Amino acid sequence: MSKVKVTFSNKLTESDPLVNPVIIIGKLENLKQVPYDVIKVKLEPRVSEEVYQSAVTCMQPSPTDVCSLYLNMATLAALPRRCARHNAPSHANFITKLVRSTCLGVDEHVVIVCEKQDVLASACAVARAYPIFSRKTLKPTSTTNGTSGTGGTSTTSASATVKVEFILVDSGKGEVQALSEDDLLCLEEICSSVRTVARIVDTPCSEMNVKDFTQEIQQVASELGVACTVIVGEELREKGFGGIYGVGKAAVVPPALVTLSYTPPNATQTIAWVGKGIVYDTGGLSIKGKTAMPGMKRDCGGAAAVLGAFRAAIRLGFSENLHAVFCLAENAVGPNATRPDDILTLYSGRTVEINNTDAEGRVVLADGVAYAQKDLKANIILDMATLTGAQAIATGRYHAAVLTNREEWEEYCLQAGRASGDLTFPIPFCPELHLPEFSSAFADMKNAVAVCTSIRNKDRGNAQSSCAGLFIFAQLGVDFPGSWIHVDMASPCHCGERATGYGVALLVTLFGNYSSQSFLQNMSSQAFDEVFDKYETCKKLKRN
Repeated sequence: MSKVKVTFSNKLTESDPLVNPVIIIGKLENLKQVPYDVIKVKLEPRVSEEVYQSAVTCMQPSPTDVCSLYLNMATLAALPRRCARHNAPSHANFITKLVRSTCLGVDEHVVIVCEKQDVLASACAVARAYPIFSRKTLKPTSTTNGTSGTGGTSTTSASATVKVEFILVDSGKGEVQALSEDDLLCLEEICSSVRTVARIVDTPCSEMNVKDFTQEIQQVASELGVACTVIVGEELREKGFGGIYGVGKAAVVPPALVTLSYTPPNATQTIAWVGKGIVYDTGGLSIKGKTAMPGMKRDCGGAAAVLGAFRAAIRLGFSENLHAVFCLAENAVGPNATRPDDILTLYSGRTVEINNTDAEGRVVLADGVAYAQKDLKANIILDMATLTGAQAIATGRYHAAVLTNREEWEEYCLQAGRASGDLTFPIPFCPELHLPEFSSAFADMKNAVAVCTSIRNKDRGNAQSSCAGLFIFAQLGVDFPGSWIHVDMASPCHCGERATGYGVALLVTLFGNYSSQSFLQNMSSQAFDEVFDKYETCKKLKRN
């Protein structure tokens, strides 16, 4: 898979499934809108009209259905008939599973039959099915005389191209408009970033430590021609970033705060995306168990998503000031590690008593959001992080948890998640009830809720994901006049052992109104229109 290239097309090209395997995916009602004369260029001479029509007629998706039209080289797949209000209408998660189950790692085609508003989510879903990172060695190929065709094992795989082709169908909202070349460019940029994010998250810390991650960021800065600021090691301590420094000071590779800044002329908004970049999380001295630690290379998923989204947003013409802040550290065990009972002074000036070194993500993000407010003067601050295991309990494996001080942004995130396929769901924002869980006798606050104390009956079952996010918000102050959005994507960050590249599609859709690309503007507008319509409906109900 590591050598697979994914391309996009707005029309069907003629191909023989025996040479180029094909999977055709769509909702059953959409598949029925496509006559055989349109789809036959992907199936002939292997699949006749009678076979194709019989397959469409017989499909019973529950929730999906798959029918082989010709051996395993031509496949028809139907998506669920229904879509719950908190799911993506594109059924993006099912698309990824279907493509993964049929892909052969050769030059192959994926045909998506959908409405135009589902194109982005569907494209990203296909891209996720072809991960980049791999250290597998290939077995030598055998020739007819029984000798090795490669002279031994190889760490490089043969390249292949996956061509994703779209058939747009009528959504009942007017004439179907074909995808333009600019639309295809959007898809290529966003999906390339999705796959890059997944590569970074899949890469082990031995190859993706703080220095390696910093180089990834600097490479993007060079590519885009934007400013890049790096504060590393002892300089963090000297400048007051006690949170990032305290978390990462025990590691061989020192921690860093890295910032990308894009400041176009005539900008009226300053937006900061802050990413948690814990390249490996042992738990520190509050060390994780042997079954909990594997997979902790993924704790940089928030920072990786911010990097990928920043790259895509700038390349697609962002119109406002945009900063990407990366809080990078390895939460390691060693003589210099921060201890429980230690007190750190964060960049906000607040002091924090450490009672759990495994609650480190909020500590590094605290410095990041304070920096975004104090130094970058951002009026919209979004932080993204694989923050809590409790997120999966609160919102499940597919929906990131959203916590924000602004009700409208809560709704925007919900609708942008449905539109992009990066699903979200809100969790309670109630500082007056949850922040007291962090009270400390010695510092301004503790970094984690205690299981139980003799002084106060603190409860780790009291909205853990909300509490963790509010620790970050506390560094801005509860009277912060701007907008703060926290996205906890600990579970959506991966599916099984593979990273998903979650976050890129969500951010470019959520902030699509600031893009020069009409495709993203329309995606964002549709999400915002749903929010506006909801509020207008509520107003009418109140008046009546």
